[in-house]
Amino acid sequence: MTISLPSQDPQLAHQTTAADGLAPVPMLSVVVPIYNEVESLPRLIEAIASTLQVSGLDYEIVCVDDGSKDGSTDLLKQLAQGRTDLQAVLLRRNYGQTAAMAAGFKHARGGVIVTLDGDLQNDPADIPMLVAKLNEGYDLVSGWRKNRQDAALTRLLPSKIANALIGSVTGVKLHDYGCSLKAYRAEVVEDMNLYGELHRFLPALAYIEGARITEVPVRHHARQFGKSKYGLGRTVRVVMDLFTIAFMKKFLTRPMHVFGLWGLILMTTSGLVGLYLTFLKFGRGQDIGDRPLLILAVVLFLAGVQLFCFGLLAELLMRTYHESQGRPIYRVREVAGPGSAKF
Repeated sequence: MTISLPSQDPQLAHQTTAADGLAPVPMLSVVVPIYNEVESLPRLIEAIASTLQVSGLDYEIVCVDDGSKDGSTDLLKQLAQGRTDLQAVLLRRNYGQTAAMAAGFKHARGGVIVTLDGDLQNDPADIPMLVAKLNEGYDLVSGWRKNRQDAALTRLLPSKIANALIGSVTGVKLHDYGCSLKAYRAEVVEDMNLYGELHRFLPALAYIEGARITEVPVRHHARQFGKSKYGLGRTVRVVMDLFTIAFMKKFLTRPMHVFGLWGLILMTTSGLVGLYLTFLKFGRGQDIGDRPLLILAVVLFLAGVQLFCFGLLAELLMRTYHESQGRPIYRVREVAGPGSAKF
């Protein structure tokens, strides 16, 4: 089976051609973060390669070793020396899955990028299906582990709660944000700055940038080797990062709208309390010096002024950031007409 891939932009700076004396640019890059997966590595790479060779896809495999301590690093270097389709990226220490994926995106050269875990629980045989779905006009295709092979209490339940929270906050309704098996157009991820646990929120981040997203069921296998790196602690960190995503979605380019608004609300409330106290003082002749409302009015006013000033400061910082990045505040999908191009 031969599957066409979305066309590439030949002007992308990170791509190279055979004319440069380097390997030809692949159309598909498979990015795999690796951390202590020495037993899975040979089978994983062979499974990816055999699937893509049968499918007729022009590909490369980018394995990012995230400071493994079980021999995965040496094995990965050894495998890379004997293959032309494998690129090994070795990080200096363990930075976490988000950093490993960011490094993989940076080193991937394909116009389409597919990510999956290195523990053999994702099935490489699903890659052609994800790529084919991209050809229907989507920018990101997310896998859904419909029949997930994980512990119910420690993995499935926290995952369902996290998925529901993420969907309600971001507005991107996916069954399985935690599934690493995803396919992206390269332009969707090339400008993303990832940190914390934000790799889980890639669909939401892409949606903020105007990407078209869909979800397809994929296979999921029980872990064969090693121990899972996921747990309840990671779920808590994901929920904390969710607040960052919620803020980015609504107020990234206009922080004054949130801080300034709340500052005005607090100052207005302080003013109303002040008017009431003024009425008591001069209208009814009551002493207000020992009233808690007087202290409340002062506190609300000072808090409102601080929030308003913080909003102005945040607005200046965001303006400085965007101007220093040199990035437009919009994303063009397509220009119709003579000489039209896709972005």
